Amino acid sequence: MTDPSQTADPPQMAPHRASAGFVEKTPLERYVPPAKPSLVGLSRVQLAEALGTVGVPAAQGKMRAQQIWHWLYVRGATRFDEMSSVSKELRAVLDRHFTLARPEVVAEQVSVDGTRKWLLRLPGEHAGEPPHEVECVYIPEAGRGTLCVSSQVGCTLTCSFCHTGTQRLVRNLTPGEIVGQIMVARDRLGDWLGTRGAEGGTGDRLVSNIVMMGMGEPLYNFEAVRDALLLVADGEGIAISKRRITLSTSGVVPNIARAGAEIGCMLAVSLHAVRDDLRNDLVPLNRKYPIKELLDACRSYPGASNARRITFEYVMLKGVNDSLADAKALIRLLKGIPAKINLIPFNPWPGTNYQCSDWATIEKFADFVNQAGYASPVRTPRGRDILAACGQLKSESERLKKHERLALEAMMIAGHGEA
Repeated sequence: MTDPSQTADPPQMAPHRASAGFVEKTPLERYVPPAKPSLVGLSRVQLAEALGTVGVPAAQGKMRAQQIWHWLYVRGATRFDEMSSVSKELRAVLDRHFTLARPEVVAEQVSVDGTRKWLLRLPGEHAGEPPHEVECVYIPEAGRGTLCVSSQVGCTLTCSFCHTGTQRLVRNLTPGEIVGQIMVARDRLGDWLGTRGAEGGTGDRLVSNIVMMGMGEPLYNFEAVRDALLLVADGEGIAISKRRITLSTSGVVPNIARAGAEIGCMLAVSLHAVRDDLRNDLVPLNRKYPIKELLDACRSYPGASNARRITFEYVMLKGVNDSLADAKALIRLLKGIPAKINLIPFNPWPGTNYQCSDWATIEKFADFVNQAGYASPVRTPRGRDILAACGQLKSESERLKKHERLALEAMMIAGHGEA
C-alpha cells in the first residue's frame, strides 16, 4: 500500500528566517507506520489499494472498499469481525494485515461544565522512546457539540499568549491521526449509527461541529489536514458538513487560498492585534506575514460571503489590546471582509505574563464592534478547570508540575483569568 501522507512527515514549507529573527520550529521527529497499519484515515481509493496488496482482485476492489468504508466511517467498527456484510474469509485476511485502531486514550477529564478532554497517545519514531501525545476537547452546547481537534504534536509557532506555543514541535499528525480523534470522540460518546453511549444517545449526532483549533498550526500540516477534513466531510461517511468545519490559522498566508480552494471549509483567523508591532510580539508569524498581507488573503478567500463569514479571533488581554482605540482600528482593518469577530477572554496558564481583560472592558469592546455592524460574540470559557480552554492545551509529556498547578489555582482565585 502506497500512501505517502500516512508514512512520511516532511515539513510542509521550508524553514524560514525572517529579517526580525523569527524562526518557525521544524519537526523533531517523523511518523513511522507500524508493521500492521490501521485503515483509519484512508480514502476509498486508498482502501481499494490496501485491499489489492492482500490479494483482493482489482474487479472487486471498489465494492469491497465501499463495504469497509461504511463499517468504518458510518458504523464506527473497531473490529473486522463486526463487518457482517464482508465475507468471513476476507475479514480474516484483513485482520492478519491491518487494524482499525484509533489513537489510544490514556486519560479522560470531565469539566464541571460538561467539557471533556482526552489525552491521546500516538506512536513515536524510535522504539523504546516515549510515545507522542496530543489532546482533543469535546464541548457540548445546546443544539450542537463541537470537537476541537489537533493537527500537530506541539506547534510550529510561538504565540506568546498560548500554552501550546511553549511546547516543542515534535511532528505533524497523519490524516489517520486527525480523523482518529473524531472517531475516538464518537466511540466515547456513543455517536455512531445505532449506538447508545456515554451521553445516553441513540445515534443522534453528538459531534456536530469540528474546529481545527487544538494543538498545532493546521496550515503547516496542510496536506494531512486537507485529506482528513475531506474524508470527514464526505456525505456517505462521517458526514460533517463543510459549513460545520472551521479551520483556524495564525496567518500562514500562502496556504489560506489553498484551504479555500482545496478544502472549502469555514475559516477562522487568529488576529489578536491591530498593529504590526504588537502582533509581532503576540503572534511572531506576523513578522513573516504582516497584517496587510493576511487581510488581503482573507478578502480573496474562496467562498467568503455574508453567508460564509470569516471568523476573526481576538483574545482579550488586559492593558495590551483591549482599548476602545483598538476596537476602532479593528473595524477599519476588516472593512470589506465578510466577518464576525470572536472575542476570547484570556485563559490563564502557569508562567504567563498576561491577564484577562476586565469584564466591563470586554463588554465595552463588544458593544462598539456590534454597533459597527459586526457580530461579536464573547466566547464563553469552557473547561478551564481541566486546562481544556482556548490556549491551554499541552501534551501530558509536558504536563504541569505540582507548583505550576498551585500557581494556576492562585491565578484563578485572584480572578486574573476570569471574564
